[in-house]
Amino acid sequence: MHAQIVLFDGFDPLDAVAPFEVLHAGATASGGAVSVELVSAQGPREVVSGTGGLSLRTTGLLDPRRPGVVLVPGASGRLGDPDDVAGPDDDGEQQDTVAVRLARASDSELRALLKAAMEEPRITVATVCGGALVLAMAGLLQDRHATTHHLGLDLLDATGAHAVRARVVDDGDLVTAAGVTSGLDLGLYLLEREVGPQIAHAVEELFAHERRGTPWRPGGPAPAAF
Repeated sequence: MHAQIVLFDGFDPLDAVAPFEVLHAGATASGGAVSVELVSAQGPREVVSGTGGLSLRTTGLLDPRRPGVVLVPGASGRLGDPDDVAGPDDDGEQQDTVAVRLARASDSELRALLKAAMEEPRITVATVCGGALVLAMAGLLQDRHATTHHLGLDLLDATGAHAVRARVVDDGDLVTAAGVTSGLDLGLYLLEREVGPQIAHAVEELFAHERRGTPWRPGGPAPAAF
């Protein structure tokens, strides 16, 4: 399994680094059955996160035809006003909100690449936190089950997606995770699903992190009201 973790200006570092480390450890535990890289819509470059000017360097261009996983993190910055999502303006304070940074990523050249990745049957698209909103605001999650940070669930639902309040949501070729630290859970779940539970368990033990919650999947009987 090859994983491409997509960085964009204003990304949240933990959203990207947590699954990167989990999948990198999975590569060692599996004897090379897993590989992971940081990519962008522009190719190799320094990408500045939304946290304190921290930057990471991508090593490649997002390839929407390469089989495996394409993982989209969320953004970090000021919470701002939900109306900011309509689009950035010239006001510096508005520019650094999470909503504007997600909207900017969704409206960039990344949109076409993510659309192509979602149309490729050999790719599973995964998101952490606001990464689901990047897809949703690009019109790519219509009628799909997904989750995001709890503060963004209403917005996710408003885009036409079926927002689910769960730590990890598995909708087949779309796997989404909730708030920032859920990137650890997402990475472990992807290892279990794509490589095997023994590999996932070994990495979980190495990281001294136990996954929280039950991954939500469509299907099966609906629960009765408590």
